Amino acid sequence: MVIKAVIFDLDGTLANFNIDYKAVRAEVRSFLVKVGLPASILSLNESVFEMLKKAKIFLKNNGKSDETFSEIRSKALAIAEKYELEAAKTTSLFSGALETLKTLKEKGLKLGLCTINSEKSVNYILKRFGITKFFDAVVPRDKVENVKPNIEHLNAATKVLKVSPEETVVVGDSWIDMKCARELKAIAVGLPTGISSPKELAAAGANYFITSITDLPTLIDYLNKTLELSS
Repeated sequence: MVIKAVIFDLDGTLANFNIDYKAVRAEVRSFLVKVGLPASILSLNESVFEMLKKAKIFLKNNGKSDETFSEIRSKALAIAEKYELEAAKTTSLFSGALETLKTLKEKGLKLGLCTINSEKSVNYILKRFGITKFFDAVVPRDKVENVKPNIEHLNAATKVLKVSPEETVVVGDSWIDMKCARELKAIAVGLPTGISSPKELAAAGANYFITSITDLPTLIDYLNKTLELSS
């Protein structure tokens, strides 16, 4: 078995979004409180998705319909998208990202993107930097019910790429990416350029580390040689 695909995270892995996450969380929390959730169960230290999980449970326990939650979820994510689109205007690709994508495509690898960002903001970034053509699968949060670290998100990308997890390298800067890859039995490669430290990435299941995105083609060559020798 050889590596057939690479699936990337976006923010913190290929590009730097500079999103004010504290402001996003504060506005979403404020919105959820306005629609009836107790402020006491919502923390600014948790992600928007964690807040929405609590919202779903609270609403269900109080006899609210799935449609009510769906409407609240859509409005909360629209708040997040507003910040993402604003950040996308000033974001930049990490040094070496474009060259790495070109090299991997030249090697015949399928490339995917699995991100918790919205479809609008992701498409804006891809078009802005002219890198849409490199990706065979793009799975933003809008395309799945449960985002990573739930394996549904990453699994959706492997299905589009038509590869098995064992044939797939997952590259990300967050423990969320590593946990998701490990649970799906993909090869998890940590890039400590974002929110998680090497220690946090390792604890979440990183199989390998790279210090720069430009190290990725070399690592994949090494993995393929190792896999060929072991087969």
